[in-house]
Amino acid sequence: MWHFSGKVAFVTCGSRGIGRAIATALGRGGATVVIGYAGNEEAAKETCRLIESAGGRAEARRFDVADSAACQAAIEETVKAHGGLHVLVNNAGVAIDQLLVRLKDEDLERQLAINLKAAFYLCRAAARPMMKQRQGSIVNLGSVVGEMGNVGQTAYAATKAGLVGFTKSLARELASRNIRANVVTPGFIDTDMTRDLPEEVRAKMLESIPLGRLGSAEEVAAVVAFLASDAASYVTGEVIRVNGGMLM
Repeated sequence: MWHFSGKVAFVTCGSRGIGRAIATALGRGGATVVIGYAGNEEAAKETCRLIESAGGRAEARRFDVADSAACQAAIEETVKAHGGLHVLVNNAGVAIDQLLVRLKDEDLERQLAINLKAAFYLCRAAARPMMKQRQGSIVNLGSVVGEMGNVGQTAYAATKAGLVGFTKSLARELASRNIRANVVTPGFIDTDMTRDLPEEVRAKMLESIPLGRLGSAEEVAAVVAFLASDAASYVTGEVIRVNGGMLM
């Protein structure tokens, strides 16, 4: 367990899946965790309950990560309410699978907005309070697909690959203020989305994973918590893969 006593963390899409596991892991370390969510209030409340049960403090904020002004307001309100911001985890993401020749403009724009632009908006908003503190850790959630590509996911892969270049540049910009920025790229993780896949699709996925199983949200969260913690104080600009050996 990593220690976050006295730290304030902000996690987007924290109401379920990987985001919930990350928020809970940070709470277990003693953090005050603010989770962003899009619409499922009951799921957000459940995440808050889990954070508090783990030993942290929790708050949920509903806002649209694709809205620049809403992102700015969410960060400013968090800093005002809790006295600072030490950890930002950009976990929000959406995949709209389609072959390039059939991909609609609006589906491309939605993935760009949620997967890539939202990280720009939130990191820009978080950078100022972190710079004043001269301390901070930013963890952006990418994907194995952003590194290796996948049929039917040209747009999704492009947004996740873009996140890597963005994060490496951000790490260079903010290093002098003791602010670190890293990327975690999960592979196939056991979430609601993968559980709904047909059995033959799941079987084919498993064939591509040397460890022979899907990862868990908690395994991703453990790596994010490490990068967010002081234990990773000399780690910045890195891409950490959590994919069971699918891509080495």
